[in-house]
Amino acid sequence: MTTTVTPIRQSASSTDESRLALTAVEYFAGIGLFRMGLEAAGWRVVFATDWSAERAQMYEGFFGESYEVRDVFSLSPDTIPQATLATCSFPCIDLSLAGKQQGIHGKHTGAFWGFCGLLEEQGEASPPMVLLENVHGWLYSNEGEDFYATAKALNDLGYACDVFTINARSFVPQSRPRVFMIGAKGEIWKERSARSRSKRLMPTKLKELIHAADDIDWMHLDISEPPLDLSHGFSSDIVEDLSVDSSRWWSREKVDKHLAMMSPKHRKTVETMAECDQESQRTFFRRRRPAGQRAEVRSDDIAGCLRTAVGGSGKQFMVSAGDGTIRMRTLTAREYARLQGVPDSYSIVANSERQSLSAFGDAVCVPAVTWIAEELLIPLAHRLARLQQ
Repeated sequence: MTTTVTPIRQSASSTDESRLALTAVEYFAGIGLFRMGLEAAGWRVVFATDWSAERAQMYEGFFGESYEVRDVFSLSPDTIPQATLATCSFPCIDLSLAGKQQGIHGKHTGAFWGFCGLLEEQGEASPPMVLLENVHGWLYSNEGEDFYATAKALNDLGYACDVFTINARSFVPQSRPRVFMIGAKGEIWKERSARSRSKRLMPTKLKELIHAADDIDWMHLDISEPPLDLSHGFSSDIVEDLSVDSSRWWSREKVDKHLAMMSPKHRKTVETMAECDQESQRTFFRRRRPAGQRAEVRSDDIAGCLRTAVGGSGKQFMVSAGDGTIRMRTLTAREYARLQGVPDSYSIVANSERQSLSAFGDAVCVPAVTWIAEELLIPLAHRLARLQQ
């Protein structure tokens, strides 16, 4: 699939100087939140690509320029400029615990192999660093074999790997755990002994997979503990101030329907909120349970993990209650953007709410990327530059 755009690009014959600068190529770019996070840390994206024209539209709304709308398997390495870093937020649908788990060779997630093919074709011109990101299902898919296959593929391309988990909750009031893998070229990175890390950075499952894959060339970078998880901030920092007569608020009938879908525990949470003098907000999802469809409300002041807005459980909703009243509605696109750390100064350009909610639900958390860039990627890039002098 292709379409004509005005892409971000510099000449493929970039100098060695640009190769050692803080430059990046953004694969599976989506709406550009990797770019947004990297730019906040001083990086420059010199090329970006994804297959979705809808995502490209929103990307252009953010940055004033679009990218190559093309399937990764149809890209030519000759059109991709040299850079220090390649980011790869490859499709999660076949890895997600909520999906069909067809794995790394599935119809969607298998696009990862297109990324690897491009790196192989680029040869010595491929970036000296790569950064992969995906859901926690990556660790469990096919009993860990897909995680191993990913690391092995990077090894075969000359990259030693480090891997860790970060929850967006360290930076924004959204619970969004994700796995990140950094690859760097060169024998100097390879180490066999893992350094001690907390379960926040290395949960038990990840540690087990690393120890089991003793034939993988791992590297273990110095990494600080992320900021402490937020316990509040949704009501105060995320919720838009909509008037009580806004059309976004559901009808009384629809509110009552969702109250009836709540278990006694969740309904009690809402009723307690309504009894307070001051109005407060909580997020909730609709979920399929053995007893039927349920509306499940968070008991804390953060949001659940944003998802693509497909199906009955895809969208995230909000209940606002206090002073004897209970109101409900779907979260807005701007609230989704704030939950991903996108400043309000960025315009949201989309044809529909479904488009924008799905795009934000499928993206990365901007400040989490900035933290990784400052904590790990920049020191790594500087060390590479010293080695090549």
